[in-house]
Amino acid sequence: MPPSYEPLPSNDSEQDITQPQTSAPQKAGKQPITRTNLLFIILGFLVTAFVFYKAGQWSVSLLPAASVEQSSSIPIGDNKENESVPDDNLKNGSSSGASTIDETMPGKYSVGYFVNWGIYGRKFPPSSIPVQDLTHILYAFANINPSSGEVSLSDLWADQDIHYPGDSWNDVGTNLYGNFKAIYLLKKANRHLKLLLSIGGWTYSPSIHPVVVSPPLRAKFVESAVKLLEDYGLDGLDVDYEYPQNEAQAQGYVDLLRELREALDRHAMNKRADYRFLLTIAAPCGPDNYKKLHIREMDRYLDFWNMMAYDFAGSWDQVANHQANLHPSPSTALSVSQCISYYISSGVAPPKLIIGMPLYGRSFLQTQGPGSPFNGVGQGSWEAGVYDYRALPLPGSHLMQDDKAKASWGYDYQKQEMISFDSEDVGRWKGAWIKKMGLGGSMFWELSGDKGGPERKEMESGHGKDLQPGQSLVKVVKEAMGGIEMGQQNWLNYESSRFDNLRNGMQ
Repeated sequence: MPPSYEPLPSNDSEQDITQPQTSAPQKAGKQPITRTNLLFIILGFLVTAFVFYKAGQWSVSLLPAASVEQSSSIPIGDNKENESVPDDNLKNGSSSGASTIDETMPGKYSVGYFVNWGIYGRKFPPSSIPVQDLTHILYAFANINPSSGEVSLSDLWADQDIHYPGDSWNDVGTNLYGNFKAIYLLKKANRHLKLLLSIGGWTYSPSIHPVVVSPPLRAKFVESAVKLLEDYGLDGLDVDYEYPQNEAQAQGYVDLLRELREALDRHAMNKRADYRFLLTIAAPCGPDNYKKLHIREMDRYLDFWNMMAYDFAGSWDQVANHQANLHPSPSTALSVSQCISYYISSGVAPPKLIIGMPLYGRSFLQTQGPGSPFNGVGQGSWEAGVYDYRALPLPGSHLMQDDKAKASWGYDYQKQEMISFDSEDVGRWKGAWIKKMGLGGSMFWELSGDKGGPERKEMESGHGKDLQPGQSLVKVVKEAMGGIEMGQQNWLNYESSRFDNLRNGMQ
């Protein structure tokens, strides 16, 4: 039987989940100092010093799912908070070869996917991007020709042609417009903001399978990707390959990343640019996929890893469940913390791990909640079973949360519909956990699903689309992490671009 989720009153706990809880040492009474006592005092001092030294080496522990007790779920208004599940597998200096956590790094990265199809029905143009809350934009997606290996843009109208307010129809020459011009102007106005082209994605990834195992096709992939970087004013490249299926593809993925890294460095040298163009990937959080990767070898060439720490449950399953829980629960062994533990134990330094979060929820119908069977999925915002975060929780539903798993969901008792999504509280928990663990930051799929920003007057309204009250989750997590990195400047000089106005810096 799955656990029941009856609302319980809050215990009004104010415990800070970002700090380990330690008890203060007890004072001893005064005693005459003899030689024997002096010896015990010295020994006591040494033992005490050792204990405090070890206490300073902060660590947490991942317990197996069976040992985690799930707290009762509560209405969101109660805001109950219990201790986080420990995470020992993320320990500093472990014998597994894990990198040392750098808790002194300045601000965190806040990475958001901007999808080129978002400008249509979702009415989310580049001007809606929350630049004050982001450090990196991942522009989704570029396509791949499986026969030649060439990387190309997937929607030229959106990417380079559409004219936004302020764009002239009378410019002379070959000029860049569309989303890429608009984002370049955002970069000029916000020098901390960087733009990467994301290549692949779920739909286009099958085309990468033949490319990674063929040196000639990889060479074309690399050449064409670097050309797009220069032509469209990018700060780097992101590869979203879902997923290598065998050893040959896993090794080919390593080879592709090495060749991309070398090509980006050559490109910077040829431009005489004192700048490191970035190389990142979207990395899986399911063990069936990440255990196939050569993580340690890949890490040599990557600036950071965008962890797809969501979709742990969905319409493909037999039971309803959390889709992005931070810690394990009785209903699921999958969790963000276990995934991150694996990557760190495989040699990735914690500051290079960027924790992905969903700006959407997954629906399960005719279910009692997490761990229960379901039958069908809800209507969704734009596709069946998937609701934008901005529309959640749906009217008529109750917002529930599991304080041990650090997960939340909406539940409609009348419709028996569960929607798993990250609430503001979960966003705060995850942001605090990122800070506590010395991880690199947060990532969001995808920005059009968030709350906040300009009003979308022209967007279609109705069930699953109407905006619900609440804050931007991107902003909530940014604040919980303690702020974002603002000092690393982007690149603006593209003297070899094929577009006249970009070569001239959009003057």
